[in-house]
Amino acid sequence: MDISIIIPLYNEDESLPKLFQWIERVMTTNNYTWEAIFVDDGSTDDSWNVILGLKKEHPQNVRAIKFRHNYGKSPALFCGFQTAKGDVVITMDADLQDSPDEIPELYRMITEENYDLVSGWKKKRYDSKLTKNLPSKLYNATARFVTGLKLHDMNCGLKAYKNVVVKNIEVYGEMHRYIPYLAKTAGFTKIGEKVVQHRKREFGTSKFGINRFVNGYLDLMTLWFLSKFGKKPMHFFGLYGSLMFFLGFIAILVVGIKKLLALYQHIPAILVTDSPYFYLAILAMILGTQLFLAGFIAELISRNSTERNHYLIETEI
Repeated sequence: MDISIIIPLYNEDESLPKLFQWIERVMTTNNYTWEAIFVDDGSTDDSWNVILGLKKEHPQNVRAIKFRHNYGKSPALFCGFQTAKGDVVITMDADLQDSPDEIPELYRMITEENYDLVSGWKKKRYDSKLTKNLPSKLYNATARFVTGLKLHDMNCGLKAYKNVVVKNIEVYGEMHRYIPYLAKTAGFTKIGEKVVQHRKREFGTSKFGINRFVNGYLDLMTLWFLSKFGKKPMHFFGLYGSLMFFLGFIAILVVGIKKLLALYQHIPAILVTDSPYFYLAILAMILGTQLFLAGFIAELISRNSTERNHYLIETEI
């Protein structure tokens, strides 16, 4: 099979028929063998009945997954990835803001230019500048700095992947924003970008609020830490814990030596416990010890993890 199209959705019953007709027209025009995988993320409207109708009319091309309640986009993509059969996997939103006309070029970039992943870039957007465009620019600038991936729109829902990529990454929580980074840390480093059309929403309202940007930064920090120190936490906690303890210990020595020198020279000096530096030094030593112990405990947990020797093997002969 050439293409699997994964469409996570939540309360999009009005847009689904038009979206499927559009996808079918593109697939037929290009003679692709394909499947559309609809993942209903616990919709409360008529979305599932619409999908059942599409499945009845097009049993060879429509597959569907229905969650019992709203888990989120990442779990929907994860389940879609697990069931996808196409050589190239396309993800797109169900709200008609992603254009299926982009699929042929995305497919070509994967199959002919041998990209592992191609991410869409909605260069010209029709969202509110204040609530979406400006925060999105700041978010993407931070993501580029932290991940090292020079993508302008990492959170774009329209992406193309080799099948092997989606089978070897785990998307969970709200990590769908950072799938290119997940792919990079899994060893799939040929990641490209394509300017894609962004369309105005025709039906309903956006399901994402401003809080997604706050959550996005927290998730980014989590991914960065796990990719750098996930299998060697002591390298992080032990280093900074030891450094903080050492600085605190040196500070206490300085305070103590200054007191002893003052006593030796019969110079009046305040009590050591009256010096603020004494308490700062003690605090640094305590925090350093706690960081070191956190790293030690994390190492024990890591050693007992079932994933400790999980490696992605590209070739074995």
